[in-house]
Amino acid sequence: MNTELPEEHRMLKELVARFVREHLIPLEPAVLSREAAGQPLELLVEEKERLDKLTRELGLWGLDAPEEMGGSDLPVVAMVGVNEALGHTVTPYELPPDSPNLRMLMLTANEAQRARYLAPYARGETVSAIAISEPGAGGDPAMMSTRAERDGDHWILNGRKIWISRAARADWTIAMAVTDKAKGARGGISAFIVDRDTPGFRVERRIPMIGGVSTYEVAFDDCRVPSSQMLGREGHGFAPMQSRLSTRRVQMAAWCIGRAQRALDMLCEYAQQRETFGARLADRQAIQWWVANAATRIHACRLMTYDAAARIDAGDEARMQVSMIKVFATEMAWDVIDHAMQTLGAMGMTKELPLQQMANETRLMRIYEGPSEVHRWVIARELLGLRR
Repeated sequence: MNTELPEEHRMLKELVARFVREHLIPLEPAVLSREAAGQPLELLVEEKERLDKLTRELGLWGLDAPEEMGGSDLPVVAMVGVNEALGHTVTPYELPPDSPNLRMLMLTANEAQRARYLAPYARGETVSAIAISEPGAGGDPAMMSTRAERDGDHWILNGRKIWISRAARADWTIAMAVTDKAKGARGGISAFIVDRDTPGFRVERRIPMIGGVSTYEVAFDDCRVPSSQMLGREGHGFAPMQSRLSTRRVQMAAWCIGRAQRALDMLCEYAQQRETFGARLADRQAIQWWVANAATRIHACRLMTYDAAARIDAGDEARMQVSMIKVFATEMAWDVIDHAMQTLGAMGMTKELPLQQMANETRLMRIYEGPSEVHRWVIARELLGLRR
């Protein structure tokens, strides 16, 4: 198997890595200082506007968006390198648009929806959210209870969703709902685009999470949406949703590689400078083993992630491979970051360094988009022939 990236993909990764080094990492002290003072972990308006202007000038917007909408139509494999580079920093900045929701729209949107939603989203002009998880069905989307009932040329949505990112500032939200309870995940779940100002849709509360980030709980109370707002075919929302989740999981694995690599670099730099009891930390066997194990696991994770991405680009569902990297990447990054924090001692515990934020975000990723236990279950059932 050829593991070399095409030259244009390597150049893109290097461009993003340089942008991260020169423009995002320098913002970390201010971002971390504001979060330590109790403010949200986010950029100031003027900081984000400056970065948006720069990344647009660099041609980094719409990297995997359709060419006819001003994007570069890059494959998932190319985005692995991009997201690995972005994973090196805790400065909260993403290159518009958000890839998972973009790809779900690309799979399902009709011509009218492509013009109204996909095109401006691909240009980075709108913000989106997706509402899947529910208070009683967080780890099992097939158990969702939010209902959508037909009423003439409309659908009436009722239910609650939780752990929704960006809900408070999203221009529109993809809402997953049951349209045929008897069929469930096999033909009974549909997707709807719900605009922010739709009557009956409201953001109930903000939920502060570790690391200074927030999610939201939203409610649908007799929320009436036109039939034209259904995304894709009735009852066929589950497969595109899973495709969307696969894109996010590959993205998360790449972020984990970037975070782990930076943590390893910090560990190596400090271990060669710090002396304890007459010897450098770099000369201690425990540190050497941590370094060797980290480098080995990062290398393995990178290869696994590119393999999963290549399978997706080839049209393979890659269900098992995606679950493997979701588990391996998040747990690998957690261990590497933890060992870096341990090596740096008290300094590794401070909010002045990015390690604690990297640990918080990695811990969140072991839950987001399916906890490790669910993905191990998916892998085992696939291998044992027990898949539902």
